[in-house]
Amino acid sequence: INSLALSVASGGAAASSNDGPLRLEKFRAFTSKNFFLLGMMVVVALARAFPQLGKNGGVLRPELFIGRYGVTCIFLLSGLSLELSELSQSIRNFKLNGLTQFANFVLWPLLLGLPLTKSLETFLPGLLPKPLLDGILIMACLPTTVNMCVILASAAGGNVATALVNAVIGNIAGIFLTPALLLRFLGTSIDLPFVQMIVKLCNKVLVPVAIGQGLRATPMKEVYSNNSKKFKRVQEYILLGIVWNAFCNAFTKGMGLGLKQSAAL
Repeated sequence: INSLALSVASGGAAASSNDGPLRLEKFRAFTSKNFFLLGMMVVVALARAFPQLGKNGGVLRPELFIGRYGVTCIFLLSGLSLELSELSQSIRNFKLNGLTQFANFVLWPLLLGLPLTKSLETFLPGLLPKPLLDGILIMACLPTTVNMCVILASAAGGNVATALVNAVIGNIAGIFLTPALLLRFLGTSIDLPFVQMIVKLCNKVLVPVAIGQGLRATPMKEVYSNNSKKFKRVQEYILLGIVWNAFCNAFTKGMGLGLKQSAAL
């Protein structure tokens, strides 16, 4: 009986000693899988606590390092990671590209943006100020940001080439479609610097992707292949830096919302 009791006790102690490393391993796996989402929470909290550090023109000047060079680095790595055949196949996938743009510029504003703002204005008047309702509708008419499309597609294990192609198509189409939608919904026309926007899109997206494609003909292709997870994590760090900078600017200038409006959002 004593031997049996000793055996059971020792087995329980062994199981208890193994629980610690097992829980730590599960925690590491969870944080690694949800790194970007958890990182978003952290950078927003840091921006709220220390907005002066990350605002434009602040001590760290993030708009220079992150804003100017960070986005370029993201797309250079994207070009380095993609086969030319993947990009060509994504460009030729007219059905998927057309459906994506139809969802962005037709379904999203007409089935969500417009009904949501109109219903809030009609059934819950005063809950949100009119400028904020207009802002929600304007946001529904805008194309998605290129860097967010690529990073989120990569983090979710999606088709990065298709995300990149559609982000570029959407941002070019948005130069024409967004003003048309705003004129239809709000009765307001806006002037956009077409040439400057195209040049900016080329400098920050197309040229870095082309350079990345060129680097695939060098030993950098093998370096990237051997360290692809680390390079993807670098892209996530850069995008988190962009989000941190944006929220620091927002918190510094003030959100312009009261407690009731913030809770409603």
